[in-house]
Amino acid sequence: MIVLGIETSCDETAVAVLDVNGPEDIKIRANIVSSQIKLHAEFGGVVPNLAAREHVKNISHVFETALKTASIVDFSKEIDLIAVTHGPGLGPALLVGIAFAKTIAMTHDKPLIGVDHMRGHVYSNWLPPIGETPSTKSQIPKTNLFPAINLIVSGGHTEMVMMRDYEEFRLIGETMDDAVGEAFDKVARLLGLGYPGGPAISARAEQFSVSLPSGDLHDSLQFPIKFPRPMIHSKDFNFSFSGLKTAALYKIRDLKKEEVEITDDIINEIAHAFQEAAVDVLTQKTIQAAREHGTSSIFLSGGVSANTFLRAELRTATEKEGLVFSCPPLAYTGDNAAMIALAGHFAYQKSDSADWQSVNMQANLGF
Repeated sequence: MIVLGIETSCDETAVAVLDVNGPEDIKIRANIVSSQIKLHAEFGGVVPNLAAREHVKNISHVFETALKTASIVDFSKEIDLIAVTHGPGLGPALLVGIAFAKTIAMTHDKPLIGVDHMRGHVYSNWLPPIGETPSTKSQIPKTNLFPAINLIVSGGHTEMVMMRDYEEFRLIGETMDDAVGEAFDKVARLLGLGYPGGPAISARAEQFSVSLPSGDLHDSLQFPIKFPRPMIHSKDFNFSFSGLKTAALYKIRDLKKEEVEITDDIINEIAHAFQEAAVDVLTQKTIQAAREHGTSSIFLSGGVSANTFLRAELRTATEKEGLVFSCPPLAYTGDNAAMIALAGHFAYQKSDSADWQSVNMQANLGF
């Protein structure tokens, strides 16, 4: 099955073409992404109507580029299925992709399936690593995969999802306030590091780590900083990051009151302490969920899954439990249409209806 995927849920205009013969045989023929990060950086976050306007400007070009890259000559004969993100996401942005998908589905008389963006992130774990044989899925075994715990972390979501089989999901935990990616963005703004905050915080935290002398982590620091781990000992699998963000705000305020100069070294330490606290909560609660639910695997996905410290900590903790660990290739951690095409393939197998009239925006769609 050759699937065309379309993604416009936030600030990436993306179109992909996948040749899918099942979870162990996936060839990515094209995966084109046009990012708007620079456009929204001056606002410190994504502006919905501005994002939608850019999608309108970009989507035809991205679509044509994807078809050319995938060597699609006759769309009507070569494409078997169209998949489009219909939620969750920014309403104005979602509408652009859905309208475009409906138009080409109707024009070419093709089945159209609406895809849950968050399920797309889960399935990004199955996308073949860049540069490897497309049908090779070395990081995910064929057997003993389910049940699996999915930790989905992004700017808008922090969710813990039980997956018992393909297309069998159940939400078991979520953030009660800020998503972890949103918290990263807000703390980065407090530190003057710009947008998006995740990569900036990670880079500064890494600078702090490599500058430390041997021995205890905080022994030689003038202003040792340690942040709280909100809800880390709660009996559920929910998260809270607003308190962690506020702790960073208060620490910066207190240092300024004490007339401490907020140097690059201090910024690096705050970034490190914040990242360490956030990752500690995510890792411990995920392991706790895996133990209580008797899972075989732990999957990490979403934009924040690009964070190398989170990947390393969760991988180490998972492997200590004797479980399978997987996270997507870095190229597929952010929003992309390859994951939407693959999620569309799985959804289509269980769908009763796949016509363009049945696909509508669901901006608050959830598991």
